[in-house]
Amino acid sequence: MPSDAMPAITEASASLPLDLIKLPKGFSISVYAEVEDARSMALSPSGTLFIGNRSEDKVYAVKDTDGDFKADKKWVIASGLNMPNGVAFRNGDLYVAEVNQIHKFAGIEAKLDNPGKSQIIYDKFPTEKHHGWKYIAFGPDGKLYVPIGAPCNICESKDQIFASIHRMNADGTGLELFASGVRNTVGFTWHPQTKNIWFTDNGRDMMGDDLPPCELNTAPKAGMHFGYPYCHGGTISDPEFGNKRPCTDFTKPAQNLGAHVAPLGLKFYTGKMFPAEYQNQIILAEHGSWNRSKKNGYKLGLAKMDAMGKVTSYTTFATGWMDDATQKVWGRPVDVLVMPDGSMLVSDDQAGVIYRISYK
Repeated sequence: MPSDAMPAITEASASLPLDLIKLPKGFSISVYAEVEDARSMALSPSGTLFIGNRSEDKVYAVKDTDGDFKADKKWVIASGLNMPNGVAFRNGDLYVAEVNQIHKFAGIEAKLDNPGKSQIIYDKFPTEKHHGWKYIAFGPDGKLYVPIGAPCNICESKDQIFASIHRMNADGTGLELFASGVRNTVGFTWHPQTKNIWFTDNGRDMMGDDLPPCELNTAPKAGMHFGYPYCHGGTISDPEFGNKRPCTDFTKPAQNLGAHVAPLGLKFYTGKMFPAEYQNQIILAEHGSWNRSKKNGYKLGLAKMDAMGKVTSYTTFATGWMDDATQKVWGRPVDVLVMPDGSMLVSDDQAGVIYRISYK
């Protein structure tokens, strides 16, 4: 759809209580752009940031053209889409994932004001909306990785395409199963040195406040099974399906997270701005719980690992989007992205903004 660039920041974000965000010493947070229901992010080499969303029907682009660390231009790339949560950028082309299909906008940066019609490169994913929104990204192998969430809270699907991560060629051909037993991943990334994929997984609901844990997983090879719907957190047998297969059949999480924290986007920090201790460590967005009597999550976590790629600790990196005393929530982190200058962007679909976290 034709779209002249519009302001990327207005007065709307001025009222956000950024002073409530607690970060390690030396770090600061600011608003980079205002984007309705900001979800997954993808960056072009020239600095155009593409943003998908889930409750809206649009895909946006923003750009900082004057170098003040705030986006000053904003475009609507497409509208009328079905949960266009996932965005990926490769060789000048923008890829957008709806619930059941993948679009490609070729040479998108030359036509931001008038993107025109996309090419549908794949349209055979299931149409179920339950966990149907998708995160997509290109791996080091050049393939586009696409998750297909479970169409339920907990169920044993007859169709093996559900509760999985698949991958395909950039032109939509060659779809193949990569990982099974993944209930709902809405974020993955690759280790900068080992090139192994790391991904979050949202644990099932209705097992009480503290079970099961959400998960951080890694798959060094294709064909691994991560337990759903039979086993959760590596050791917890599902009350409905656990008697069918033991937990020993499956790959254990690299790190168990809090129950119901809804981990989404994650990235290895590969920039030069943050202190050396953050190099090649994971910063992870916890979107926050709904299936819990006392809310938890609503923060950024930090997973540190050793030289062998094993997680050694999981701690809080940024918090303050929820008031612990009142349980009032004003923001929900979704995705994270490392910028060329070493700063980090964080999308927030509740506040409708993208933050920039920097270190000085």
